[in-house]
Amino acid sequence: MKTYFITGGAGFIGSTLTERLLKEGNTVVTIDNFCDFYDKKIKEDNIKLFLDNHNYKLYRGDIRNREDVKKVFDENEIDVVMHLAAMAGVRPSIEDPILYQNVNGVGTQNILEEAKLHNVKNLVMASSSSVYGNCKEVPFREDMIVDFAISPYAATKKANEVMAHVYHKLNNMNIIMLRFFTVYGPKQRPDLAINKFTRLMLNNEEIPMFGDGTTSRDYTYVDDIVDGICKSCNYVMTHDNVYEIINLGSNNPISLKDMINIIGKTLGIEPKIKKLGMQPGDVDRTFADITKAKELLGYKPSITFEEGIKKFIEWYKE
Repeated sequence: MKTYFITGGAGFIGSTLTERLLKEGNTVVTIDNFCDFYDKKIKEDNIKLFLDNHNYKLYRGDIRNREDVKKVFDENEIDVVMHLAAMAGVRPSIEDPILYQNVNGVGTQNILEEAKLHNVKNLVMASSSSVYGNCKEVPFREDMIVDFAISPYAATKKANEVMAHVYHKLNNMNIIMLRFFTVYGPKQRPDLAINKFTRLMLNNEEIPMFGDGTTSRDYTYVDDIVDGICKSCNYVMTHDNVYEIINLGSNNPISLKDMINIIGKTLGIEPKIKKLGMQPGDVDRTFADITKAKELLGYKPSITFEEGIKKFIEWYKE
C-alpha cells in the first residue's frame, strides 16, 4: 500500500479520488484551503466520511503558502503527489487573472519545489482541455501546438505543463500532466453547467443557453477520470524518466443543446431555454483524442453520457 498526497483533496475530483484510494487500503494525505469560490459546506460534506479513517489525514492549508506545503512533505513519507488544487473556471479567470496566476502558478511551483527538496520523484498533475483554445483540428491531440490560450485559466495550465517539464529535466522527476475534459458526476461543483441546469429545471426556472446550442464539450464521468488518475500514478511509480502530457476525456462530444435535452429527458421536465450571446473565454468545442491514454495507461472510459447524467441526478436528488 502507498501514501498518496492529494492537493485540492476536498474538491469534486479530489474527494472522489480519496474515496477510491482509501477503499483500496492506501494512506491518503490531503491539503485544501476550503476557499469561498463556492459554498464551503459542500467541501466539508465531501470529506466527512473520511475523517474517522486512520489512513486519512487532512491539512487545512493553502498551496500558495510555502510553509503549508512544506509541512505536509515534512510530516509524511509520500510515494506520489496528485496535484489537483487550482482556481477553477474560465470566466472568473478573466475577472481576476492575478489570483489565477498566484494559485495555479505560484501554488504549483511550491508543490514542485517541495517535492524536489523532499526527494519525492513521482507526480501526477491536473492540466486542462482549455489549453487547446479554439484549435480547428479535431479530435485534440497532445502533440498539437497550444500556444494560443483564450483565457487566463488556460494560460496558467499551459504554463504549469512547461514548468513541470523543467523540474522533470533538472531533477529527474517522473511527471504526468493530465488534460481533463469537462468532468461531471456526483459532487460536481454547483457553478458548472450540469449541476446548475439540473437545479434550474427542478426549480422550474429558465436555462441560460450561451450561443445557438451547437457548442460542444467532451464530457467525462468522474469515475473514468479517477481511474485515469490512478493508472497514471501506477505508471509514474513503475517507469523511469517519465514526462508525458495525456488527454483524459470520453472521445464523444455532446452539444450544449443535446446536453440540456438529455438532462430534461432524465428529469421528465421540458427545459425552458433563455438564449444569450457567447461568453468571452469560452471555446467552441472540446474533443479528446484518447489514443495515448489507452496505449500508455490502459485507460478506457466506460460510462456513457446518458448513464452519467442518470447517476448524477440520482445523487443530486438524494
